[in-house]
Amino acid sequence: MTKIWKETGFVNDDPWIVETEETKAGSNEKAILGLGPFLGAVAAGDAPGLGVLIAPADDVTRLAPYLDRLALVAVAFPAFNDGRAFSHASLLRTRLGFKGEIRAVGDVLIDQIPLMLRCGIDSFAVTNATAIRRLSEGRLPGIANHYQPTAKPSADTNSYSWRRVS
Repeated sequence: MTKIWKETGFVNDDPWIVETEETKAGSNEKAILGLGPFLGAVAAGDAPGLGVLIAPADDVTRLAPYLDRLALVAVAFPAFNDGRAFSHASLLRTRLGFKGEIRAVGDVLIDQIPLMLRCGIDSFAVTNATAIRRLSEGRLPGIANHYQPTAKPSADTNSYSWRRVS
């Protein structure tokens, strides 16, 4: 069972569906397409209301001309040890200036969520039972002091850009 979580809590009626050969978005749902099918739909002029799924090996900069039309970009974490989606999210926020929703999908674990938030990811498709339980209990791990720059703006405007307090 997949649950969508944001910093405000779990979302009950999320309309987004990652489309596959077996799964297609229904009439009340919105489609998230892979990068290739998304670019094909844009070329055909049939791309209103679509989201896009960025796989680890995809070039996220190919989305640059279409970011103003996208409401959601999903970044894939296929395995615990594959962190390329952290870079994708950071590039979307900092270099490409994407203001829409970035969603983590795949192997989303509780220990990685604070780091994903710092990279600019706003929502999470969580399937891990431990992560779901801890998020429902409000038990999000993290470190209060950070020395690395982040895509998420600091609440303290008088601090150094590289020294942040969560």
